[in-house]
Amino acid sequence: MLAEVRAFFSHKKILEVDTPILSHAAPIDTHIEVMAIPSVKGFLHTSPEYAMKRLIAEGSGDIYQLSHVFRAEEAGRLHNPEFTMIEWYRIGVSFQFLIDETLELIRLFLGNIPVHIYTYSQAFQKFVGIDHLAASPSDLKKIAEENNLPLTSDADSWDKDTFLHFLMAFLIEPQFAGLNIIRDFPSTQAALAQVYQDVAERFEVYFNGIELANGFHELTDPVEQRRRFVQANCEREKLGKETLPLDENFLSALEDLPDSCGVAVGFDRLLMLQLNKESLKEILPFAWDNI
Repeated sequence: MLAEVRAFFSHKKILEVDTPILSHAAPIDTHIEVMAIPSVKGFLHTSPEYAMKRLIAEGSGDIYQLSHVFRAEEAGRLHNPEFTMIEWYRIGVSFQFLIDETLELIRLFLGNIPVHIYTYSQAFQKFVGIDHLAASPSDLKKIAEENNLPLTSDADSWDKDTFLHFLMAFLIEPQFAGLNIIRDFPSTQAALAQVYQDVAERFEVYFNGIELANGFHELTDPVEQRRRFVQANCEREKLGKETLPLDENFLSALEDLPDSCGVAVGFDRLLMLQLNKESLKEILPFAWDNI
């Protein structure tokens, strides 16, 4: 399947690149933990995104990478601390084009199955029965309690986005059957995506409730990206997590980043689903507890 993926991109004339897995700065996300390497004061990347965007800013054109990535505190049926990610970027294409191309790649593994597409708002209306924009944190907490979801002891201090993430993970995703896409996220969940009229051009792909892909119409504003990184660090601090250094080389590159769309897809999960297995341990020759 590695060869199949490479053939997919070769046919589309998308160049394969190989960026460093070790960097001086860390990708910053409120909920993703990086692996620090104290001996060199560096971090193992959680995604090749920052380096790939720097290549695009230098004029590489459309690129992809099959990369090992690393995330601390992630191990289980669907997680391994080291896993393989398929990530690619297309210049000058529409957001919908990338969604369609992502489905094309996923169907290499899962076959030509139908897909159900919902906006974030439609998903909450269909599976939860609420308007997420009008709902307050207390409204969302009540829904979680009514559905006997496993709220933690600090739930009274959660903000609205934390409740939305929680309901998505524990109430909406488990109801997905087959191939599903959620698109048009709230602006507060934009990550590295562009925002139009308070909606983030971001999409996620699921199969039977398992997340497979996360894609963006890429943000090209270094000032706004810096603001989001600072905010994510503030959120990490509130959660008692370490704050992370900003990647100044990446922020500088955004000034020259052309209009583009990008997506990251989990290769190992796709292979697991293709082979009808229940756990990544069944398809990884060297799962974390077998190294």
